Amino acid sequence: MLVQVVKSKIHRVKVTGADLNYIGSITIDEDLMDAANIIEGERVQVVNNDNGERLETYVIPGPRASGEITLNGAAARRVAVGDVLILITYAFMDIEKAKTFKPALVFPNEATNTLT
Repeated sequence: MLVQVVKSKIHRVKVTGADLNYIGSITIDEDLMDAANIIEGERVQVVNNDNGERLETYVIPGPRASGEITLNGAAARRVAVGDVLILITYAFMDIEKAKTFKPALVFPNEATNTLT
């Protein structure tokens, strides 16, 4: 049997941009992606702590050490620059592996969205 579990989480990052005139996705600083074991094109759940919105989209990499967190396309209407987000990815795995699996949890600097 397979179960779906949290694979990775980037906890409390601030929105740095919202680009309505883009085809979709969320742009995430590539350093944060690496730390959270998130790959380009991966499905991500976006939880907005400021307004309660939840949405799903896919990830595109942003410049390293930039702290960029930009919602693109229609998702840009669901955030405001400065909103605090939690970004979560999930994975399906065998139930026995899931019992010992440890997700990648990343807690960036809340002022800069960077790892330092």
